[in-house]
Amino acid sequence: MSARMQRGHHLRLLEGATELIPAMVHAIDRAQRLVHVETYIFSFANAALRVAEALERAARRGVSVRLMVDAVGTPHVPAQWRRRFDEAGVQWRSFRPLGRLGLLIPSRWRRLHRKLCVVDGVLGFCGGVNLIDDHDDVVLGRLPRPRLDFALQVSGPLVAEMLEQMELLWWRVEALHAVTQRDLRQAWCALRESVAGLDDLLRGQSAAPSGAERRPEARGAAAALLWRDNLRHRHDIERAYLRAIGRARQQVVIANAYFIPGRRLRRALLAAVQRGVRVRLLIQGKYERFLQYHAPRPVHQALLAAGVEIYEYAPSALHAKVAVVDDRWATVGSSNLDPISLLLAREANVVTTDRGFALALRRRLEQLLQEQGAALDLATLRSRPWHAKLRDWMALALMRAVLFLTGHRY
Repeated sequence: MSARMQRGHHLRLLEGATELIPAMVHAIDRAQRLVHVETYIFSFANAALRVAEALERAARRGVSVRLMVDAVGTPHVPAQWRRRFDEAGVQWRSFRPLGRLGLLIPSRWRRLHRKLCVVDGVLGFCGGVNLIDDHDDVVLGRLPRPRLDFALQVSGPLVAEMLEQMELLWWRVEALHAVTQRDLRQAWCALRESVAGLDDLLRGQSAAPSGAERRPEARGAAAALLWRDNLRHRHDIERAYLRAIGRARQQVVIANAYFIPGRRLRRALLAAVQRGVRVRLLIQGKYERFLQYHAPRPVHQALLAAGVEIYEYAPSALHAKVAVVDDRWATVGSSNLDPISLLLAREANVVTTDRGFALALRRRLEQLLQEQGAALDLATLRSRPWHAKLRDWMALALMRAVLFLTGHRY
């Protein structure tokens, strides 16, 4: 099911938590009715504390505040903040707590990976930026330079859809909790109250908050919101990429942290190169985990051999999930082009056909490629020691075996 493009959006590109967090705090501090936040990681340290404090302030002045974090990305909310949220009236939930067996149960690999915020039903934020300081990394530790990532500040018709989906997930989690507690009446009330509250919010929309505007932006832009869930929208994001790449005539530029494309995406990229399209990729260059680092290498080698240009981001960690095709299609969101994002996780991406926005994003990506990208060399990959290549193929085989356990082929 493909999302319908709608006009009338104001899109502002935000780079990193350095730009996202001040914009979110500014909007939350002006909220009058509702603030709803979803995130994979909420670190409750350094710059991210500003968001926690803003949520607390909003709840204390009577705004309905809802926060949902993923139980893997945010395994613990500090006791101090649990108490402060509860005292202020912030409603917060943890998505899919792991229990004793943790990730040994395959169904628990379906995580909440999208990063969303809606304020008063009129202003939204969507992208790849977690609520964590740009210099902090849960795996790499303190980073010498800021992490590279992107988000969008959005106003326009798709914000109502964003809020609707967030509210639906909220009451599903509430209802499931009530059912597990054998409180069917509470489960029914959670459904009724959420739907009624959503209707009230959408009827009561007001002017969107404004803020300082530095990054590329577009007004009146055509845009759509794409979801990946495990129900009706299993393949929407992947299909949008496939359509855009399939129509490419000049260039494709992708910045994606964990780039392990499946068969269909690989074929689309190779077909684009064969048509004369220039395809450039900016990927994570830091070693984080065995699978994420080694499993893509055989894929990278095949793409390089076909003429795809691949660059590793050298200065720091890369967490971006953005792409531009022919300066006529662009996307910013939470979805990696890897099996976790495309087959298991809940994700959200905004796509736009605004040429001005796409051109500005492409120019920023080209600047990063030229100034901070280290080109992968096919000959170097091929000449690595046999044991390094063996680790690559072992990682790829292990990844496919894990996916097989969930009923997927990739």
